[in-house]
Amino acid sequence: MNAFPRLVLASGNEGKLREFRRLLAPLGTEVIAQSALDIPEAPEPHVTFVENALAKARHASALAGLPALADDSGVCVRALGGAPGVQSARYAGEPRSDRRNNAKLIADLQGVADRRAHYVCVLVLVRHAADPEPLIAEGAWHGRIIDVPRGAGGFGYDPHFLDEATGQTGAELPLEQKNRISHRGKAMEALLERLRDE
Repeated sequence: MNAFPRLVLASGNEGKLREFRRLLAPLGTEVIAQSALDIPEAPEPHVTFVENALAKARHASALAGLPALADDSGVCVRALGGAPGVQSARYAGEPRSDRRNNAKLIADLQGVADRRAHYVCVLVLVRHAADPEPLIAEGAWHGRIIDVPRGAGGFGYDPHFLDEATGQTGAELPLEQKNRISHRGKAMEALLERLRDE
């Protein structure tokens, strides 16, 4: 039996919503975006992905009265000391803009030879807002940053993130393949494993 027939996704990001709906479809879980319930975004004041994801999940669950799933994810570039990190969505400031974030990242890496980077995703699922045992899962996707964007799919830094195993950027990979190898796909697989153990 599915312990989570409905849950609220603590995000208004259409790209994330599409990915989570696809990943959770086999469980028969209906994923509702918090924006569809007029739930405002939670503050993300923390310096770690796990703390931000937990804050977002508790906030959405409290206001929706439903189990909530939150993810905090971003790209960490070795030569930049892990930046953009938790600031990935707002790297170039407000309002959030993938185009400006990518431009800032490429500018910050001008003349830097070490382009190693990895995407990080931390998922937190709470059964209710005060859940003392949230389910936490993590995933990482390693690659490097390229100057010239490639591909029309994906979102965020995907056009500049090269998966060296396939030779394709996150924006060039077919969605099903991306879901298997991406940070979010790996974190989701780990979460599904936890859910099966439940």
